[in-house]
Amino acid sequence: MTLTVYTIEMAYAHMRQLQELANRSRAHQPAAAHRADRTARLARRTAKKR
Repeated sequence: MTLTVYTIEMAYAHMRQLQELANRSRAHQPAAAHRADRTARLARRTAKKR
């Protein structure tokens, strides 16, 4: 049996990879999707305040 040590550096590198993937997938969305998402987010925020 092998024991793998998971270091803070490894965790940070993995987190950066996930962030880069998220940014890349967000960049490939059409502009209309960004506008729709922002509009929905603003509507939810406004509804919570009421």
